[in-house]
Amino acid sequence: MQFVVNILGSVTVGLCALLLLRAYARVRQRLLLWSGLCFAGLTLSNALVVVDLAVIPEFSMYAWRLSVAAVSLLLLLYGLIFESD
Repeated sequence: MQFVVNILGSVTVGLCALLLLRAYARVRQRLLLWSGLCFAGLTLSNALVVVDLAVIPEFSMYAWRLSVAAVSLLLLLYGLIFESD
């Protein structure tokens, strides 16, 4: 059950990233770009959770998951600070 929840969470975040980046391509508002890149990174982080817990549980990828999530959130923070109107 945990595997299915992790997969669904990863797919949901990936869909959000896709919609945000598609909206950016349409209206060219920079905050949408930073938000889309953040969600793309969070998708990668969630995919690493699935790999870490289900595919190779004997190898801990905890530091990698947190690093990817932190970089993703820093992208969003950058966008919120420097791209505000």
